[in-house]
Amino acid sequence: MKIVSDYQRDPAITSILEKMDIFLLPVANPDGYVYTQTQNRLWRKTRSRNPGSSCIGADPNRNWNASFAGKGASDNPCSEVYHGPHANSEVEVKSVVDFIQKHGNFKCFIDLHSYSQLLMYPYGYSVKKAPDAEELDKVARLAAKALASVSGTEYQVGPTCTTVYPASGSSIDWAYDNGIKFAFTFELRDTGTYGFLLPANQIIPTAEETWLGLKTIMEHVRDNLY
Repeated sequence: MKIVSDYQRDPAITSILEKMDIFLLPVANPDGYVYTQTQNRLWRKTRSRNPGSSCIGADPNRNWNASFAGKGASDNPCSEVYHGPHANSEVEVKSVVDFIQKHGNFKCFIDLHSYSQLLMYPYGYSVKKAPDAEELDKVARLAAKALASVSGTEYQVGPTCTTVYPASGSSIDWAYDNGIKFAFTFELRDTGTYGFLLPANQIIPTAEETWLGLKTIMEHVRDNLY
């Protein structure tokens, strides 16, 4: 892992790790991930059963308790953006919520998705400006600039609702509303040529450029603890 191998080699990473703990969740929807490998390559939702419906799963990024069941989510179990029967109904979401609430003192929350080359911050459920929007926008633009320095990949920056579309029940909105100021979502490569089926030869270049964006955010958090 890059962040481990750079410890005591990169002064910035060393100082970050000596000041903060970093928790990584490589796959937030493991059952859904396995299903993409065995049945449906473009499966989006969890694999939970929905009583009274033959349709499976809920969109885990509409299931958080942040304006749950609001704009950009559906109450139809067959929809790709079905919000689930209630907030945190999906074990994948509840597990993260429980971990964060039990641990406490989180300063930053970053959610990695694909695709569209976007770097977004709250809110998704409302067009209203987040109280820390000015700082979040500044940090996101610095991160996007660092990312672009690797191979010129350009990211659009802004609040979720106006940058892409309204989306209630998202992870970063929940994080922000629960006191985690630095909450961001990356939508990784590309902008539609390959979409979700990004060629394997773009995995490492995507990781290399994204790393610099993440590092920029972590440096800002390190220097601006609250």
